[in-house]
Amino acid sequence: MGTYAAVVLAGGAARRMGGLDKPALPIGGRPMRDRVLAAVADATPRVLVGAADAVPAGVRVVREDPPGGGPVAAAAAGLALLDTDVTLVALLAADLPLLTRAAIGDLLHHLDRETPDIGSAGGRTDPARPVRGDLAAPLVRDGLAAPLVRDGLAAPPARDGLAPARAGLGGGERPDGACFVDGDGRRQSLCGIWRVAALRAAVDRLAVERGGSLSGAPVRALLARLVVSEVAWSGEGPPPWFDCDTDEDVRRAEEWAR
Repeated sequence: MGTYAAVVLAGGAARRMGGLDKPALPIGGRPMRDRVLAAVADATPRVLVGAADAVPAGVRVVREDPPGGGPVAAAAAGLALLDTDVTLVALLAADLPLLTRAAIGDLLHHLDRETPDIGSAGGRTDPARPVRGDLAAPLVRDGLAAPLVRDGLAAPPARDGLAPARAGLGGGERPDGACFVDGDGRRQSLCGIWRVAALRAAVDRLAVERGGSLSGAPVRALLARLVVSEVAWSGEGPPPWFDCDTDEDVRRAEEWAR
């Protein structure tokens, strides 16, 4: 794998789980955040953003400003600890207990290679293809592109409060990042690899737009203007972006981790 850093976001409130320290919950006998940090063991540096009593050796810990200010504020705090020569960063939620080094390697591979052409609407597209957040685009399901939304037709509905993946671009444009998409075409933005310069520019832009405060800003606003290579998971086992938002999710992750 190429040289990269990792920023793991562990400051969520876990309201659906009673406000407990969710990343500290054990899956397969290890805290979720430690499992995520293990998946990026070759990253330098590794930064955990959030409160933590104990972390693996070599991991730097920082808090977002203000504490509990959300994932964008946390991402900004993590980026601030990276040296200027760091070019790539894995931006990850701390509740991804099934994340693996192989999955991280897949993202790095797709980000490093030359960006392919999208192809025509309705035809087969590469599992990793560049899209931008502010234009209309096909959804990717199982490697197939759904028809483009054009000519005044209504856009597909948002899912879980997030707009669907947007924006076909021509071949040859270098992506700003790569993240997984699930079978319904939803981006798993906090399971991705990003160019540090592009993320820092996006943080600065969003801070200006929001009058200097990143507290409460959504991740989709941070990434809205970035060119994203969307990667369909083709490996074995459970999806690496599986996150634990409920007690039932924790039970499922435990079963998979056995």
